[in-house]
Amino acid sequence: MIDHTGVNVSDYGRSKAFYTAALGAIGIVPLMEIPASVTGSVDVAGFGPPGKPEFWIHAGTPNQPPLHVAFRVDTRAAVDAFYQAAMAAGGRDNGAPGVRAHYHPGYYGAFVLDPDGHNIEAVCHKPG
Repeated sequence: MIDHTGVNVSDYGRSKAFYTAALGAIGIVPLMEIPASVTGSVDVAGFGPPGKPEFWIHAGTPNQPPLHVAFRVDTRAAVDAFYQAAMAAGGRDNGAPGVRAHYHPGYYGAFVLDPDGHNIEAVCHKPG
């Protein structure tokens, strides 16, 4: 349904390092980087599964209010790995890995605030 999305970040280098670590834990890796000299305005980096960038970060004034972006994964272990990697990379806890039965019985997610306060989530919809 959505082809790609992104967030504005205040410290491009810090955010690029955060997302490289956090998303790398779930197989989403840096695929493309385009400097401001090419875009005409800001540095951008695209992350995705190998083959196509689907999530972008852009240098600039962070989105206000901060955004929520959820990444679907296939296992609960991947949710746990995302959370651990994101926290180690400087993320702030916004909901440790666990079942969120108020969404549906198999909803297992973890929420981390990125360096600019964007709520980044990994979620598995499969029963445990």
